[in-house]
Amino acid sequence: MRELADTARQWAARGRGAAVLARPVTERGFGPRRPADALLIDAEGTCHGSLYRGAFDRRLAEEAATLAPGHTARVCAVAVHEDGVKEAGLTCGGQAEILLQPLPAVPARWWDVLAGGGDAALVTWLDERRTHAVSVVVTPGPGPDDPDLPPQAAVRARELLARRSAGREVQATDAGLVLIETCPAVPRLVIVGGGELAELLVSQAELLGWQAMVTSAAQDAAKLLGERPAAACLIMLSHEPEVDVPTLRAALTSGIPYVGALGSRHTQQRRAAGLAEAGLDERLLGRIHGPIGLDIGARTPAETAMAICAEVLAALVRQPRMPASTSAPSPGAAITWPG
Repeated sequence: MRELADTARQWAARGRGAAVLARPVTERGFGPRRPADALLIDAEGTCHGSLYRGAFDRRLAEEAATLAPGHTARVCAVAVHEDGVKEAGLTCGGQAEILLQPLPAVPARWWDVLAGGGDAALVTWLDERRTHAVSVVVTPGPGPDDPDLPPQAAVRARELLARRSAGREVQATDAGLVLIETCPAVPRLVIVGGGELAELLVSQAELLGWQAMVTSAAQDAAKLLGERPAAACLIMLSHEPEVDVPTLRAALTSGIPYVGALGSRHTQQRRAAGLAEAGLDERLLGRIHGPIGLDIGARTPAETAMAICAEVLAALVRQPRMPASTSAPSPGAAITWPG
């Protein structure tokens, strides 16, 4: 959904109140896909964004056109099977319930935070006692929250943001059903040192939709890490003592989610000794991933870059090092929306 932020803000500034935001409430099947995908539909039925590779764009545009200004949102059931799977280029068929919500019901703050690359969750009521699908924004850390926001929803939203888990889930609260959508900040790889591996890490990051910056100076690295510490990940490739020790110190003391360092056992020992002299204790030194990268038997630079990014991903979502599960989560309960 983050890629829609600039478009949504432009439409809001132009007063295009007839626009609609579409995204899944529940879903089953479809194969691997980005969990935060969404679609913006303008008054002419033109779709912006991506949802199931366009398999339902026309259907959703038709449904969106039936939402009169100020009218309640609507949940639309969609499904694709057999021939439709191949036509859309999906891995497999599936079915989903799509929430169609007028754009003015989505807080401007949501789009502002996403456009700025920050962390945020959007909580939308799915309850017949409310005449509109009203949304509020939740950000990491303590409130203040919207006074109408159910405490259970706020707690759950922050739990998901802390796990850096993008996606959606339906939760029952004392105030009714809500849809919680989380968009953690885009991971930013700060790669210190150059060479082929640095170039391959940049390419791998681009494939994942991450940001990647390469520098060889400790001062520049510290600045990059400090700009967005909640999403910053240090990849130390440099073996220069005047670069690696001060940069690792800055990273470890800032609390960024991932610190990895490439180097031989001797190099790692030298760095640890330098960091200890700088006042860092064993707890902080233990946060360094070195040898860097998941142990997947990587031998080539390309395989090493993949192993490093895999370890970064595991650290960001706070999961143990284990093979990916092949089981899919069970879908949430079906939502009945009035109108």
